[in-house]
Amino acid sequence: QVQVVESGGGEVQEGGSLRLSCTASGLTFDVHAMGWFRQNPGKERQGVACISWSGSGVYYSDSMRGRFTISRDNDKNTLYLQMNGLKPEDTAIYYCAGGKGPVVTGLRLADYDYWGQGTQVTVSS
Repeated sequence: QVQVVESGGGEVQEGGSLRLSCTASGLTFDVHAMGWFRQNPGKERQGVACISWSGSGVYYSDSMRGRFTISRDNDKNTLYLQMNGLKPEDTAIYYCAGGKGPVVTGLRLADYDYWGQGTQVTVSS
């Protein structure tokens, strides 16, 4: 069975930083693209960033580009999201997702098969 688990969320002040981690098991990690998404109650899930199987190809949503950095360590089956310059609007539950294949064309939900339970990020002003 495939299991995806996020960690690293918490409460920070505006301008602070957090690093989220995602560990996958039951999945051949290094042949799947991976992505980060976020969601608030009553709203649709939105894409944050994604990364190809090797880490050489990355994509960021416009609102996160320049502040967030996605990376992966295939030896540890782990995906990371370094978040700097956090804003109150970044408050959400952040989800890790495994792609259907080694590459993705963007942050479409249909391109991802495996989802974690999420980790809460709260940014206060």
